[in-house]
Amino acid sequence: MRKSEQMCDCKQVHTEILEKVKNETLDTQFLTKMTEFYKAFSDSTRIKIINALGIHEMCVCDIAVLLDMTKSAVSHQLKYLKNLNIIKSRRDGKLIFYALADDHVKELFDVCLEHIKEEHYE
Repeated sequence: MRKSEQMCDCKQVHTEILEKVKNETLDTQFLTKMTEFYKAFSDSTRIKIINALGIHEMCVCDIAVLLDMTKSAVSHQLKYLKNLNIIKSRRDGKLIFYALADDHVKELFDVCLEHIKEEHYE
């Protein structure tokens, strides 16, 4: 570790803080679900799909053309996103249209984008 890095050198345990954090820490089950949810955002193809569906609902054919991918590859990613409840689908005759599951997904995407833009323009 470099000398310029800060490091706690105390021998004291801050019991009050520790108890507060223990009492307010989420259950492992919720944290695991959050981990799985955020993994969906760790793939550039899935991010592109989320971005596109944040603009308008689309069918798999349109997404495949937009991303220059096969329908099969897009379908695989759509299934992954749907299993995590990030997107939803609706049938219109023989067509299936995909959209973001709710406004929370769009909000998370937008907050991340805002963070990246702030970092880039500082």
